[in-house]
Amino acid sequence: MRAGAFCRVAIVAGTAMLFSASAGAQQVKKVGTSAAAFLRIPVGAKAVAMGSAFSSLADDGSALFWNPGAAARLEQRTFFVHHSPWLPGLDYTYLGFVFPAGRVGAVGISVSSLRTAEMDVTTPEAPMGTGETFTAASTAIGVTFASSLTDRFSIGGSAKYVMERIFHSSAGGLAFDLGTLFQTPFRGIRFGVSVSNVGTKMQIRGEDLNTYVDVAPTQEGNNDEIVAELKTDRFDLPIILRLGISWDLEIAPGTRLTLAADGVNPNDNAHYVNVGAQLSALKDMVFLWGGFNELFLPDREKGPTAGAGVRLPSPGRTQVALSYAYQDFRYLGPVNHFSIEIRF
Repeated sequence: MRAGAFCRVAIVAGTAMLFSASAGAQQVKKVGTSAAAFLRIPVGAKAVAMGSAFSSLADDGSALFWNPGAAARLEQRTFFVHHSPWLPGLDYTYLGFVFPAGRVGAVGISVSSLRTAEMDVTTPEAPMGTGETFTAASTAIGVTFASSLTDRFSIGGSAKYVMERIFHSSAGGLAFDLGTLFQTPFRGIRFGVSVSNVGTKMQIRGEDLNTYVDVAPTQEGNNDEIVAELKTDRFDLPIILRLGISWDLEIAPGTRLTLAADGVNPNDNAHYVNVGAQLSALKDMVFLWGGFNELFLPDREKGPTAGAGVRLPSPGRTQVALSYAYQDFRYLGPVNHFSIEIRF
């Protein structure tokens, strides 16, 4: 058995558990108790820069991730690409396409992928490496349908196939998202609600979990190298409930300020609040963003966020937007996010 590969299974699948002692007794926390943790990685430089307070705003191609109901509000075909050199040794990429279908609503397709660089295979006998290398990858492919039930209320849902692979082992499952967006009668105020990643449990299986056992260690002459498979636990997907509100305020001709806040309740951590702001100028040609992640979360890792974007002049109805976001981490270092959106 390749111990180095097996030890990393827990990291990629998000199966680590955190225990802490309190008042003389052991208290079990739910931090890190879900699989497919890559489904929690935020999508879109604009959303990231606004502190991930985006469930009620979601006005670009990343709506497929934040709130599928908001995709019904996109009036043009939208192609969206997001890339981030995520934490050390990891690369994250998200592709989304939204196709408006008239009165029926909108259809979307999304692909997200998290991949590692090559790593050395280590074992107890070869702690410095066996000479082999391996990689790990997590992928989700989704299909979304959204519809505007009224001129103010829209709803949408997504179905996703989720797969995680490490060396010769893998896990798969199905996940579903549901979201709604309500444009209130009050000028510029929106409400958004979404729940993400409700689905099947995931369990790692594969060749790397094989080991040799002696089924009768007290008997001589028996086969002491019978191949057995280690059975891992089955873990829930990272279910996330978001409740959001945003408010647009025109502060000058061609200049607009947007404030947003999301209350977030995940199944693998304590609840917290994200807040963000957007300043758009020159009639939505230039954007500045800022925000804070995970307010009121104990031992939070994420820090402030910031970013900027520009919408390039394009012929006809085509629109091209470039966005950048900076996300600070307390211990893991900063992360850069880049997004390109094309509407046509």
